[in-house]
Amino acid sequence: MDLPSVEKKKMNKYVFACSLVASMNSILSGYDTAVLSGAILYIQDYMKISDTESEILMGSINIYCLIGSTVAGRISDWIGRRYTIVLAAIIFFVGAFLMAMAPNYAFLMAGRFVAGIGVGFAFMIAPVYTAEVAPASTRGFFTSFPEIFVNAGVLLGYTADFALSPLPTYLNWRLMLGAGAIPAAVLGIAILFMPESPRWLVMQGRLGDARSVLEKTSDSNEEAEIRLAEIKEASGISEHFTDDIVYVPKGQSNGSGVWKELLIRPIPEVRKMLIASVGIFFFQQASGIDAVVLYSPSIFRMAGIKSRLSLLGTTMAVGFSKTIFVLVSTYLVDSFGRRPLLLTSTMGMIFCQLLLATGLTVIDNNPDKNLVGVLAVCIIMVLTLVAFFSSGLGPITWVYSSEILPSRLRAQGLSFGVATNRVVSGVIGMTFISLYKAITIGGVFFLFAGVTALSWIFFYLYLPETQGKTLEELETLFEKPKTQGKTLDELEALFEKPKPHEENDSENYTIELLTLKSRGDNSKPDREGEGVVSV
Repeated sequence: MDLPSVEKKKMNKYVFACSLVASMNSILSGYDTAVLSGAILYIQDYMKISDTESEILMGSINIYCLIGSTVAGRISDWIGRRYTIVLAAIIFFVGAFLMAMAPNYAFLMAGRFVAGIGVGFAFMIAPVYTAEVAPASTRGFFTSFPEIFVNAGVLLGYTADFALSPLPTYLNWRLMLGAGAIPAAVLGIAILFMPESPRWLVMQGRLGDARSVLEKTSDSNEEAEIRLAEIKEASGISEHFTDDIVYVPKGQSNGSGVWKELLIRPIPEVRKMLIASVGIFFFQQASGIDAVVLYSPSIFRMAGIKSRLSLLGTTMAVGFSKTIFVLVSTYLVDSFGRRPLLLTSTMGMIFCQLLLATGLTVIDNNPDKNLVGVLAVCIIMVLTLVAFFSSGLGPITWVYSSEILPSRLRAQGLSFGVATNRVVSGVIGMTFISLYKAITIGGVFFLFAGVTALSWIFFYLYLPETQGKTLEELETLFEKPKTQGKTLDELEALFEKPKPHEENDSENYTIELLTLKSRGDNSKPDREGEGVVSV
């Protein structure tokens, strides 16, 4: 269903506020990922841990995310999207506090485990809530907010590393890690002033509450009613049910059977949606972007920068580049489209990875030479690489995945995609040091370039454009055409006895029948005077 054309209005400030607060969840994951890239330099000195222990500490949070992202979908269907965000903030607050107080490596890993669960919740719930609140006209803009705040968190983490590094070693890394509790506390309080997701309210049978939220978050009252009707249809509620509170069967309201519909016996359309969603999540991390975020100081050190303060200062530039360019994509995603941004950014990443790999290989093969020019190229390529990522693949992964799945499957489907995303990130984070020791640092980025090239092919072949469509309309993108797979007799029956609302489809059936006739399939002369092929 196409939304009626309405007079263009200013951006809905209420949706802006809701999306802003919900997406603050993503600061937690961005901060935690980035801050450890600098803190690990001092943790190694303080706790005398090995490279292997450092790898595990750096990458393990993404494995711990699996617990949070996997259960968050079901929990959000149970207690609602809003309180799931509160729960994520509380868990991360506890984890940050434990890491800051850690007396040894084991205690630090325990805090990392708790924080990882909170990050998993945050990764899943922020884009779901934002997609379900925002109208179709600006959904791309608002659902890119989580990626904006991930990058803001990365920048904050790098800044904290740089600002706190002059402090004594026993104190600086504790403050770096513990500071993550501050945004968690702010988020946990702020989200209580936001409304619940209208789609979750409908799934609970609370149509009156859902209508109130939709009237505030839609471009017009007419659009609010259309959105409500579409959500009711997607949730299996009859259009004739108009009371403020209606009964919804238990299986529909609490997400029962969703995993079976997603993974065990999916219909072809759902299978295609899941492949698209999980595929883009997989390739986002398989491109190696988290290796750059986690190990920027190490990469710059191998490129020739020696001073720790210079390493952290250059790493801050990575955070600035990521944040600035994700803002650019935010303003283009609803006008330029998802596919063009995605394909362009991925192609740019391939180019940067190849040049970076070449530069690092040259430096690695000439350890005694002061190759200032090559060092400059490597730094520029790292900054440009994260810029291309943030202008397309970074934010569009969340926009695309949160909008293509139907509402009844969205929470658990996104949980599965996020789990895949975190596993890949965790594997890269926990093997990066060992990998570059085995195949050289240049070889690692040649490998990443090859994987990113595969991702471009996948995106081009399997991801249709979703710009400007309602969440319910997007389901039809993955459906077969009405006449696909029908026999000739079925096509004739459909044509001869059209339903009232399908009369406009008669032209399509005529074309199908004419095509079959031209192939000699049971053709008979046209019906006299009717101009219709008879079969």
